[in-house]
Amino acid sequence: MDHTQLASEILRQVGGTSNVVHLGHCATRLRFTLADDSKPDVEALKKVPGVLSVVKGAQFQVVVGNQVIEVFDEMQKLGDFGGDSRSAASSVQAPRPNGKKAGAVLLDFLVGVFQPLIPAMAGAGILKSLLLLLATFGWVDKTGQTYLILTFISGSVFYFLPILVALTVAAKLRVNHIVAAAAMSVLLFPDMTKMMTEGAQFLSFSITNVNYASQVFPSILGVLFYAYMEKLFTRISPKPIRVFFIPMMSLLLTVPFTLLVLGPVGFTLGTYLTSAVLFLFAHVGWVAVGILSALLPFIIATGMHKALTPYVVNSVTTSGREFLMLPALLAHNLSESAACFAVAIRTKDSGLRSLAVSSGISAMFGITEPALYGITLQKKRVLISIMIACFIGGSALGLFAVGGSTVVSPSLASISMFVDPEDGSKILLAIAGLLISFVASFILTLILWKEESLPAASVPEPQPEPEPRSALPTVPAAVLSKTHDNAPSLIELKQPVPGTVIALSDVRDEVFSTGAMGPGIAVVPSRGELYAPADGTIQMVFRTQHALAMELDGGAELLFHIGIDTVKLHGAGFDCQVKSGDRVKAGDLLMTFDVESIVAAGYDPVALTILTNKERYTVREAEPKQAAQGILAFVTPVPATV
Repeated sequence: MDHTQLASEILRQVGGTSNVVHLGHCATRLRFTLADDSKPDVEALKKVPGVLSVVKGAQFQVVVGNQVIEVFDEMQKLGDFGGDSRSAASSVQAPRPNGKKAGAVLLDFLVGVFQPLIPAMAGAGILKSLLLLLATFGWVDKTGQTYLILTFISGSVFYFLPILVALTVAAKLRVNHIVAAAAMSVLLFPDMTKMMTEGAQFLSFSITNVNYASQVFPSILGVLFYAYMEKLFTRISPKPIRVFFIPMMSLLLTVPFTLLVLGPVGFTLGTYLTSAVLFLFAHVGWVAVGILSALLPFIIATGMHKALTPYVVNSVTTSGREFLMLPALLAHNLSESAACFAVAIRTKDSGLRSLAVSSGISAMFGITEPALYGITLQKKRVLISIMIACFIGGSALGLFAVGGSTVVSPSLASISMFVDPEDGSKILLAIAGLLISFVASFILTLILWKEESLPAASVPEPQPEPEPRSALPTVPAAVLSKTHDNAPSLIELKQPVPGTVIALSDVRDEVFSTGAMGPGIAVVPSRGELYAPADGTIQMVFRTQHALAMELDGGAELLFHIGIDTVKLHGAGFDCQVKSGDRVKAGDLLMTFDVESIVAAGYDPVALTILTNKERYTVREAEPKQAAQGILAFVTPVPATV
């Protein structure tokens, strides 16, 4: 499914264009603010190829991995989702999400405000940390103009944060972002700042002297007030004069009120927030970093880590360093990466190995969602290993008093963010904490995690175009003709191959699709593993290993056939784990096969389980409740005829 199709299908499943109030994205997720949270079909969304997971919280989040930017761009072409601000004259108030609690609305607002700022702050912050690293080792002249100009590039982003925040708040509130930014620019206007230092008054009211450079909360409060003013004057202004009257009156009331009240309140709010976290760090000690790091898999999975972004931004911009969240993230990100590499080493599943390696690399560079949703939350022992490693590594970083200076997800690539120009050992201690987290997670996962005997179904591989019908193996007559007098009335069949079950009639081979070989089960495999669906005995393994025959306890006979026309592969990519005469239990691994190589060779990888003695038995599909318990179908005897 290409990006256009994926975007269209996601939009359809979340309730259509009319249900999307606002759309944003982060590194791997599409973040929706919806008018009605009851409209999305979550289960249908999870089945869309390309969707890794769906998270319902303050925002409705659809995880699509590293293709998020391309999918987001395609969705923007499908409708106006609040990504761009409108002019005051044409501003229309967005519908409010129904039934959301105040906390959820607040979190949604904060995410919408700070998420667009992350790229600029991350780029500027990493540049700043690299310059500090070069200066610490004496590789550049700190007094040279080249060095100073490069530091100005980084510093300007943080200095003008009040204006940048005004733009994102206005976009979130769907008001005129240019006028909103103009209103907040007064906070940094040189003549205004000079007057405040000398003692300024407005209508005999004293203006508090506050340095608003790099502040975020004063601007947030100021634009919130501006939004109400714009909407008020939009309602009461005569249409012929709206073009100048609305912005003029909004500026006239917003700027003085921000200087007198909202600015000082916002500055104090930011100070108290930072002080509260520092108080926690001072009294709970270095263990606080370890505890937070251990909880991050759950916090990130629900999107709640975004609620801490205002604190991190305020702490970095006011004190230059943050000692809780950024070190905790460093320990978590490297623990996720190491656990994925450990899974890749231990697993025999080529599909899982490929996912683990790619997720491990992404996590190493600060993007943990693929690892989190694809590996960690799916495997309890991996999750336990990561949490223990996070606590160990996070506690070590807390004990070392390592602080980050950049608002970006810590990673191997951004390790320079922990450079402290006043203490050259901090970068070495950060690397030590990184290694502790990585090694602990890797060893713990190797020890604790064991591959499940029957993994859950996952996203199916795409099927290639139909190929000519395969040369089917012939089951020996001795196998097909064997009878049993005491056949059980019902035999439960579990899903033999992880993947997506399709109708046998949809298989692109007439011998199978018409039922000529017998009734059965077809699965588009997501992993190259065949498991015994019930207890029985292996009767035959075919020379090319792409098929085998099994007799279930009670006499039903099954033929397992992997792929269409795959006999032409002459056994390449197939590895049978059993031999003729072996006794097997439900869930035992019978065969592994390389799905990717089958597809690459131009063959359909569909896995077939066919009941060959159809004159004595038939296959009945399980009910939904039974399917939820892992039972895919039942084999029942054909009633005897008189």
